[in-house]
Amino acid sequence: MTVTIYHNPDCGTSRNTLAMIRQSGVEPVVVEYLKTPPNRERIMQLVTDAGMRLRDAIRQKDTPYADLGLADPALGDDALLDAIAAHPILLNRPFVETPLGTRLCRPSEVVLDILENPAIGPFTKEDGEVIIDATGRRLV
Repeated sequence: MTVTIYHNPDCGTSRNTLAMIRQSGVEPVVVEYLKTPPNRERIMQLVTDAGMRLRDAIRQKDTPYADLGLADPALGDDALLDAIAAHPILLNRPFVETPLGTRLCRPSEVVLDILENPAIGPFTKEDGEVIIDATGRRLV
């Protein structure tokens, strides 16, 4: 099973998602998208496969989103893709692709919906939130 995560190691949500993938028994392909940004076509494929609009895949917090005027609803996908190409941090993360689908894993436990082995055992996020308890019951 091939699993790919578009990962930012500085992001807790991304780290939690990667940990859940690994706990499922899979070593994913890890793309550090800030170092090796996906091209325009790949971004659109990820977004489309996740059932999203590009605008919904843009990160606003801790990015140049406001400074670039990206909230303007008149801006189309080409302008948004130009902005992401210039500032990859604008692409929200982590996107994960598996044979069962593609998702923007925010919150990180969304990844469980597309893992072939979602019964990963107990899991607690870095911030202490219990996602799966000691009995294997998913809490969120």
